[in-house]
Amino acid sequence: PTPPPLAPPPLVSEPQAHVLDAALPPQVEGAHTPVVVEDDRELIREGDRTLLIIEDDLKFARIMVQMAREKGFKALVATRGDSGLSMAHEYQPDAITLDIQLPVVDGWSVLDRLKRNPRTRHIPVHIISVMDKHLGNTQGAFGYLTKPVSKEGLERVFGQLSRFLERRERRLLVIEDDDVQRSSLTQLLSDGGDVAVTAVASGQEALQKLEENEYDCLVIDLLLPDMDGIKLVEEVKTQQRFRDLPIVVYTGRELTPKDEARLRRYTGSVILKSGAKSPDQLLSDTALFLHRLDENLPARARAALAQRNDQDAPLASRKVLLVDDDMRNIFALTSVLENHSMQVVFAENGRAAIEMLGQHPDVDVVLMDVMMPEMDGYETMRAIRKDPKYASLPIIAVTAKALKDDREKCMAAGASDYLPKPVDTDKLLELVRLWVSA
Repeated sequence: PTPPPLAPPPLVSEPQAHVLDAALPPQVEGAHTPVVVEDDRELIREGDRTLLIIEDDLKFARIMVQMAREKGFKALVATRGDSGLSMAHEYQPDAITLDIQLPVVDGWSVLDRLKRNPRTRHIPVHIISVMDKHLGNTQGAFGYLTKPVSKEGLERVFGQLSRFLERRERRLLVIEDDDVQRSSLTQLLSDGGDVAVTAVASGQEALQKLEENEYDCLVIDLLLPDMDGIKLVEEVKTQQRFRDLPIVVYTGRELTPKDEARLRRYTGSVILKSGAKSPDQLLSDTALFLHRLDENLPARARAALAQRNDQDAPLASRKVLLVDDDMRNIFALTSVLENHSMQVVFAENGRAAIEMLGQHPDVDVVLMDVMMPEMDGYETMRAIRKDPKYASLPIIAVTAKALKDDREKCMAAGASDYLPKPVDTDKLLELVRLWVSA
């Protein structure tokens, strides 16, 4: 059952938000006035454990404040995404809970910016939202709880956060059957003194270790002597207690599209050992999922994270298919995307879009206008999703409406995400960056 609402404390005005290192979308006329539940910002002292609650549902925010206090946290509340970013930077909380559907800056963008900022990327962020969890897996979220929530669900969230914060040393389990690679991975990932690495050579050993100890992240090779690595990933992640456990797949095995689709359900990181920079990517991904403090990172890991956080790096050489019947829109968006080193192909209607996908199987993301003649965006997205090889292709629907029903209609037709017109180019780039990195 949902916890009973608390008696509402007086509301106070939220402090003026400060823009951080990334541009914010313009204020929308009619956006509701930001207010915040009474919190503990004036009562925080050195040594206090603090929780930043980024949530625009005031009733739920009050429940979270009371529960935070019961669990030994001083609570901070922000009711908008931009204010949450500002307060995370100013107060440096020990942990954050984050809703996704927020005014001004949505939760995915908040998470992305927090994890790109060296001052905040180590903070564990637990998402509590009605939204789908897929992106959270890839962007370094600590955990995910779907609304509506029960008191037991919130107890689990606070229990996970408290146990994590009480241990300053992070625990990493490496599953690699090659003796030389297992030794080198242990040395690479334990550099800095804040990570305790346990390394095993088989799937069964890994399952035994998971029974005996609590780990913060797994690194798994798929070529194991006793079981298929993908089956190991599935066996771990289908257990409720390991649902939020981050897994990094680090393998020399060639992956089929079916393999990749199976893995993407459970892991936010698949790294092929054949890549020239694969050790650096492994360092940056594990640092992200372990929420390592910047000061504890060796120079190589800091450099890898800096490269990861280069805003244009995920976009470079990626191919986008623009589908729009208005050539003015195609020209305008092509200019924006090409300025960020993306390759652009386009189609002026739905049928042409399906043909272009056949000609360009390496398309990484589709921007789909919804209102088109002959074959509209809804019909086109449904047709694309019928082909199994496009089951996980990111499709961002672009529509002239900004209504909740319209968004739900887009998602039901097969859209991965949604962007209203007029297109905010900063928001567009953030969404494309998120989905091509997923």
